Amino acid sequence: MNLPRFYCREPLASGASVDLPPPVARHATRVLRLPPGAAMILFDGRGGEYLAHIERIERDRVLARLADWRDIERESPLAVTLVQALQAGEKMDFTIQKAVELGVRDIAPVTSRRSVLRLSGERAGKRVAHWQGVAAAACEQCGRNQVPLVAPLEKLENWLARPAAGALRLMLSPEAEQTLADVSQVSQKADKIHLLIGAEGGLDPEEIIAARQAGFQAVRLGPRVLRTETAGLAALTALQLLWGDLTKEAADV
Repeated sequence: MNLPRFYCREPLASGASVDLPPPVARHATRVLRLPPGAAMILFDGRGGEYLAHIERIERDRVLARLADWRDIERESPLAVTLVQALQAGEKMDFTIQKAVELGVRDIAPVTSRRSVLRLSGERAGKRVAHWQGVAAAACEQCGRNQVPLVAPLEKLENWLARPAAGALRLMLSPEAEQTLADVSQVSQKADKIHLLIGAEGGLDPEEIIAARQAGFQAVRLGPRVLRTETAGLAALTALQLLWGDLTKEAADV
């Protein structure tokens, strides 16, 4: 039986007793109804995981005892940074959740000219913190022990001003002449990729020019136009098949 998994931000150590974070404690005892002695997996995002047991349940407190640390990782060898233009409604939550499940290394939310959603100041900070929580919850579900970082929100042009740092840079565009398969045929096996996805209306022409100047290649996935919440996830899946851990070779290791 798969044990419930919970993320704890504070550093964990074998043999220690820890207070579960309040949201984790509530979920463990009120939703899952775990009794004293119940087993679970705890991880702190720094790598590896701990087998733990509920030691004591109090009214507003759940104490867990940590057993040995286990060197278990489920990270992709492909380091993908998803540069995602802000999406409206709950689309950002969905995209971040599924991107984490698909092995993305980190996520850079950016404001683009065609973004419907506009965030700034304290509101932007709260939303980024929320998205970081979405990423952690996705790790609990999919078995990852290292939580991808959701970077602070910034303008796309500011993000593009940073150096590529040796990454293969790709942006999706339905008008692109080359496909992702074309890129894979002429590029060496990639291990670091920056993937740029536009908002609901795609990228503005000037943003496309700026992205090209920053080293991005425009690629298309096929003959159909994909929605913003579909495009990034489809591209991540294809990238993991080409160079990541969805290949037969990686699955056989």
